[in-house]
Amino acid sequence: MICAIVLAAGESRRMGAQKLLLPFGGDTVIVRIVDQLLRSALNEIIVVVGHQANRIAAELSNRRVSIVTNPDYKTGMLSSVRCGLRALPPQCEAVMVTLGDQPAITSRLVDEMIRCFAATDKKIIVPVYGGRRGHPILFSARYRDETLTRYDGKGLRGLLHSHPDDVLEMSVTDSAVLSDMDYPEDYRRELASLDARGS
Repeated sequence: MICAIVLAAGESRRMGAQKLLLPFGGDTVIVRIVDQLLRSALNEIIVVVGHQANRIAAELSNRRVSIVTNPDYKTGMLSSVRCGLRALPPQCEAVMVTLGDQPAITSRLVDEMIRCFAATDKKIIVPVYGGRRGHPILFSARYRDETLTRYDGKGLRGLLHSHPDDVLEMSVTDSAVLSDMDYPEDYRRELASLDARGS
């Protein structure tokens, strides 16, 4: 079983509005991402909410996802990762951590990462574009317990640095793995990219 944790708890302070609820391709940013994950080979999707949790949960109320609330979301992203990890079903073999503000991520990329994970002995898959590591990250559930107790102040970068020989960098041709949305200009860039793709 391959599960996903979608990080959707942030305050969107730099955006000036709840970025996950911004319009995107006929939906909202969070719906766009979740729908792509639902079209993939993932078996279960956990969405971790925090800031404006009820609004995010309501937006996804008709989607086949589990909603988990992170009461400590103001402490940073790692707290949301841990919240999602604690909610994983025991049969979960690997987990994909996905940013809630990466609306250009596609089901094709997700499936490519899952196939890559199945075909290698490496236990951590990281997409790389132009020599730069991006998101989402897929890793074995064997790292669940150590992520729950380590890497404060480092986040998942700490996991990658602690197990360099277990990391497989998967080269991709789509810069979407590097593109999240923090500022209004990032949102405008993603909308322009969407228009250019005609989707």
